[in-house]
Amino acid sequence: MKRYYYSSPIQKFLHDDENFIFGKLSAAHAHDLNDLTKNSWFLQIRILKDQLKNFAEGQIYFEFSIPRMGKRIDNVLIIDDKIFLIEFKTGDNKHQKYAVDQVLDYALDLQNFHEGSHNEKLIPVLVSTNAINREVSLVITENLFQTIRTNKEFLAEDISKILELKSEHYINPESWENSAYKPTPTIIEAAQALYRNHSVQEISRSDAGAENLSVTSNRISDIIDYSKRHNKKSIIFLTGVPGAGKTLAGLNIANLRKTIDEDDHAVFLSGNGPLVKVLQEALARDEFITSKEVCKAISKKESARKVVKFIQNIHHFRDEYLATKPTEAKIPFEKIAIFDEAQRAWQKEQVSGFMKRKKGIENFEMSEPEFLIDVMNRHEDWCAVVCLIGGGQEINKGESGISEWISALRNHYQNWEIFVSNKILADQDYLSVEELKNWLKNNAHQENDLHLSTSIRSFRSEKVSALVHYILENNIEKSKEIFLEIQENYPIYITRNLETAKFWLRSKALGTERIGMVASSGGRRLRAVGIHVKNEIDAPNWFLNTADDVRSSYFLEEVATEFDIQGLEIDYVCLAWDINMYFENGTWVYKNFIGAKWNTIRNDATQSYLKNAYRVLMTRARQGLIIYLPLGSDNDETRPEKIYNQNYEYFKSLGFPEI
Repeated sequence: MKRYYYSSPIQKFLHDDENFIFGKLSAAHAHDLNDLTKNSWFLQIRILKDQLKNFAEGQIYFEFSIPRMGKRIDNVLIIDDKIFLIEFKTGDNKHQKYAVDQVLDYALDLQNFHEGSHNEKLIPVLVSTNAINREVSLVITENLFQTIRTNKEFLAEDISKILELKSEHYINPESWENSAYKPTPTIIEAAQALYRNHSVQEISRSDAGAENLSVTSNRISDIIDYSKRHNKKSIIFLTGVPGAGKTLAGLNIANLRKTIDEDDHAVFLSGNGPLVKVLQEALARDEFITSKEVCKAISKKESARKVVKFIQNIHHFRDEYLATKPTEAKIPFEKIAIFDEAQRAWQKEQVSGFMKRKKGIENFEMSEPEFLIDVMNRHEDWCAVVCLIGGGQEINKGESGISEWISALRNHYQNWEIFVSNKILADQDYLSVEELKNWLKNNAHQENDLHLSTSIRSFRSEKVSALVHYILENNIEKSKEIFLEIQENYPIYITRNLETAKFWLRSKALGTERIGMVASSGGRRLRAVGIHVKNEIDAPNWFLNTADDVRSSYFLEEVATEFDIQGLEIDYVCLAWDINMYFENGTWVYKNFIGAKWNTIRNDATQSYLKNAYRVLMTRARQGLIIYLPLGSDNDETRPEKIYNQNYEYFKSLGFPEI
């Protein structure tokens, strides 16, 4: 499938009739054409014909696709060894910041994900047709120019100034346009693209360095088809390391089944409240904006109602099918339920206490996994449950891991077909109970394609999750070894100064790359340095709002905890590390702050929750991380300098540079 609507050598473009070019653009356009788009295309064609008339060589593209962002660049020009990315704002008399960032984001996307652009000079150009021309800046960072701000009369002159720079080689346009595009979208970008009916192949990497998400999604879809054909009830466990794309796979399966048969009513469910709110708001906003662009505007409320059928909070789903009497039990509307972060489902004691306190139901005797299977088991014919499981990611009291799901199947639902990855049987992080492992070996289908082993969250390095694992397991030598491998592409720094950390974040991010501050929910003494982990953030505002909104992550005023950010990610992160977990005599010490003092955590499960909280926090950054280690104060017995210094010395020993 071509990534552009029209392409031609510049000289041929100059001779092509404008109606012929417009016809090519119209034929390639998937939506109904509105007058705004028509007029904009004709104006672009005329301006470019006028401005490029003295250019003898080069290639021009119209509407070049950026699938990860769900956008198209108005024009791409390839001349000599330079790639000009041109965005028109017809009628604008200012170079607005959002537009400057927009075209810079296009350049960053190509630089990061398009192989043919990795080592080439990329020049973002904003043409606000009626604006005052700005002097061309020749500031370049790693082959990326600052955005050129021009207008309809000075475009040629400004391009010529860039071309005065010495050319080192000539780009072959055919090779460039056909080179591999290997994006790693954020889960927000991925959800938006899938919801617009892009395929997972368009928006995800498919190289040998990452598991092929489409293979995994297709295998799960095949199992669902098998269940449907043979009236089977099936449960599928998809495992993966942090950032491997489990949530993306789950969203893709829901979307894939929606396109295969809407009557399957596939739904993506998550107990991660912030993730659900962020994705629902992101999809509703995106559909609302897109509908206006294609002149089929729908209301924000209508968009939100549609989105809720696709993505739901698992607790709302649970409450919908909760019945106090067996005769009141409703058969679920959904035939396919995809449970994200299924390892965080509650144990029986946690559910029982909640039902008694919040729902007035006495003697509730099921764990959350057992109840959710019970709900789907009400179907008389077939159904499918897909559980997305992260190893070592339980972060809250009462979270059961995978064992509660397996126990429920063994004890109550042996008529179900079970599909698991080999990893569940081999890795203690997933299932540590030998009795359950042995039962699975005899009662489950083992599938190689049901485990995602490579982190793709950070497109700059696939080894971040492994590095974090060794850091938390006190393996200094392995940590140093991996850090040496990744530090050039994935910077990690430590600092004792919060303002230094904030300055570093702001200096690294370009365009709309997102920055933010995170900390453990148990880091209560960070309040002394102005970081209030008990203050709740509004997750959609924090993750989605722009840099001019004080509620957004960009302002570095509100801090996200592990509960806010699990399942989501941003580009550059500052992790503020308190002494609720500190390094001493070769091991980690775990504390919680109660009243006015720190108390030692001795319970193994509670220690594991805290360690996993830091595992989550350390794997949220796509492009770089800075760890802020406060100085402490011996005038405050809750903030002893010695303890804070021990963490500092540990991270220094790993080879992390200090700024």
